[in-house]
Amino acid sequence: MSENINLTGKINERLPAELVRLIEAIGAIASHQDQHLYLIGGAVRDLLLERETFDLDLAVDGDAIAPAQLLANTTQGRLTVHTRFKTANLRWKEWRIDLAAIRSETYDRPGALPKVKPGSLADDLFRRDFTINAMAVQLSPGRYGDLIDPYGGREDLEQGLIHVLHDKSFADDATRIWRALRYEQRLGFRLEPATLELLNRDIAMLDTISGDRIRHELELILREPYPEKVFLRADELQVLPRLQPGLKGNNWLSERFEQARQVSSPTPPPASLYLPLLTYTLTAEQVEQMIARLKLPKSLSQTLRGTCELKSEIASLAAPDIKPSHIYDLLHSYSPAAITAVSLAVDSPETSRNIRQYLARLRYIKPALTGEDLKSTGLAPGPRISDILTRLRAARMDGEVTNRAGEEKLVREWLRKDT
Repeated sequence: MSENINLTGKINERLPAELVRLIEAIGAIASHQDQHLYLIGGAVRDLLLERETFDLDLAVDGDAIAPAQLLANTTQGRLTVHTRFKTANLRWKEWRIDLAAIRSETYDRPGALPKVKPGSLADDLFRRDFTINAMAVQLSPGRYGDLIDPYGGREDLEQGLIHVLHDKSFADDATRIWRALRYEQRLGFRLEPATLELLNRDIAMLDTISGDRIRHELELILREPYPEKVFLRADELQVLPRLQPGLKGNNWLSERFEQARQVSSPTPPPASLYLPLLTYTLTAEQVEQMIARLKLPKSLSQTLRGTCELKSEIASLAAPDIKPSHIYDLLHSYSPAAITAVSLAVDSPETSRNIRQYLARLRYIKPALTGEDLKSTGLAPGPRISDILTRLRAARMDGEVTNRAGEEKLVREWLRKDT
């Protein structure tokens, strides 16, 4: 256990003063009730690394609901209480604060959710994924700011190591394999040698994890600044095929993800753009397998399917003499995310240029005349009006008409020909 390490200065430096005062007050209240309050997990890691963090995990050796309600009342934040698990979550400004009773965990079988029971602080830290996330800071008076590090997390931070706490870690919860790669790439660390051996041994345990939990890990990866780094490493270690055979982490993916960031700037790309690029090399059957495995939501599933279908239109979109209205006809039934993904994925400059034309201009073009205008000419409501409006939109796109008067003239010519 680390001795004589106090993080009060880092707490005051990295956290807003009003939040520090709240934590100090809750720590004092807990102490009066013969309880101890701790800052725990990733926030401690980030304090030591002097990295920005907006998620705080607080643990108390007693009732966590009461201090959570006190925090909510004081901050006017939004509190969610999980009575069954004796935990609470507070959303306040940009902060997310989780409060939980100190506990231990056991696993009935690989991949199962853990069974929780009361435990010591050492038990609570031992249930964490990696040593760098298994540290705590005392928040009670007298020892406020003291670092508690029973498993050598600080030393692993200094050495840049991702290190599991025991040799059943990945077998108990194989989502830790994905988290190991995510932390390794985010922090620029490396897997500790024995941890790497355990990861290689237990890769097959990823098949014991539900699709919902794997999807959650994938969502977290896609929120990283450079998610492609995780996928490259996952490909190298043969973890990526466990997500879906056929996926590739390579330079092509890195280039496309970088392009996605450029087109999405200043905001990061959403999963609905990253994911179709990740799955671009898959067949339609493989895409369906991945959708089913991860239980992807309907809109995201449609985007992946649309991207896959659009690949068959690439040759048509590359035609040098293609009319704007034909570009519109090929693309308008697909989501903007699917279309953008294809524009980034293709190697054809002509295809990319035509897709950009659709996204920037063609999809917004509409005729000046409306269905009501056409009815006023004596046309009866029905499919004929819809057909004329479609033809007018195409004429607008292709430059055959440029204003309302031109549209009216064109409609008169069509009606005259039809009589």
